Amino acid sequence: MTITRPAPVAEPEAVAVPATAPTRWIWLAAWPVTAVFVLSNAATPLYALWQRDIGFSKGTMTVVFACYIVGLIGSLLVSGVVSDRVGRKPVLLPALGLAVLACGIFATATSVVALMAARLFTGVAVGAVVSAGMAAVTDVAGPDRKRLGALLASCAMVLGAGLGPLLAGVLSETLPGPTVTVFLVEIGLLALAFVTVLRMPLSRPSPAGGGAWIRLPKVPRGSGRQLFLGIAVFAPGITSTSFVLSLGPSLLSGLLGTTSRVVAGAMAFVMFLAATGVQFAVKGLRVRVILVGGAASVVAGMVALMAAVWTSSVVFLAGAAILAGAGQGMGQLGGLSLLNSTVPGARLAEANAALNVGGYVPAGALPVAAGYLSDGIGLTGGATTFAVVLGVLAAGGGMVAASRGGHASG
Repeated sequence: MTITRPAPVAEPEAVAVPATAPTRWIWLAAWPVTAVFVLSNAATPLYALWQRDIGFSKGTMTVVFACYIVGLIGSLLVSGVVSDRVGRKPVLLPALGLAVLACGIFATATSVVALMAARLFTGVAVGAVVSAGMAAVTDVAGPDRKRLGALLASCAMVLGAGLGPLLAGVLSETLPGPTVTVFLVEIGLLALAFVTVLRMPLSRPSPAGGGAWIRLPKVPRGSGRQLFLGIAVFAPGITSTSFVLSLGPSLLSGLLGTTSRVVAGAMAFVMFLAATGVQFAVKGLRVRVILVGGAASVVAGMVALMAAVWTSSVVFLAGAAILAGAGQGMGQLGGLSLLNSTVPGARLAEANAALNVGGYVPAGALPVAAGYLSDGIGLTGGATTFAVVLGVLAAGGGMVAASRGGHASG
């Protein structure tokens, strides 16, 4: 009698590559995140030029900035789910192409509508990167190097965000085509990122669960507390840096009487350099301590901002930018570390998207409100009101992290 054995059932492929992937690939996997985030803030020092040539108010400037947030949040509603279901590369490659399109629109912009479209497309690309791209870094790192993956993904984001305005400021002051050159350079950086994604050692995703493809991102059952703790500190941090990016050049003009694009770009670079450096400095601490430190840094930054506008002190303004960057860096690292420690790889991109939705909603709304308030009551009053509101939110987030983060040692 012949016994027919059933065919073996193939095991689904894991989302992440084995932990034996060379360490250099963890760093390389972070490059697409950096490249896209260079674009995210590259326009910051150039707004004064567009404002002069096109003509628009501080309120309109913050609306142009907020179009980025709209595109980003819209992207986050779908990119995390799609990335977890079909893979990181099918999300990242189109995002890089859209970023190139945004560069072309920026380089040829002659109207507010064009600037809004470029910012919108940039936001969509960034939304894909903060979900799929940052998850890809963790995937390449593997289960034994989750903390390293979270650190490099987070630092890649803030380093790119700082390099963009610095490059734009320097190139626009030293080379012809002040609103063109930086975007041509950025297209080259995006091309390198495209090649990196094509060669990235990622395996196919495991079979995805059900549910809508477009939805508000969420985390698996049991990880909601970690998400809430991360947002409580990350949201005030990224809102504070968004304010500096959108209205920082106006503050510099009022305090220094200068419209130097190099100075505006350098201030943004120093802010995000602080966000990068602080993450390496605190990476060995418990996540709870990191989150509380991030909240405290934002509160201190808002005090420095009020001191800057009331005393016309550039020193206080620089201090506010550095403290805001440190606050975002710690909040971001703490939030990503919590998610990486509890969320399975098959849901990590959506979890990253959920964290960023929670952070970017206030980062878009509050600076816009501050911009229009500044048009109505003056920059000093608008900045002061913003600082008080955000300082209270950051203090609340810090108290939540201190009281409910007892087990958040990640």
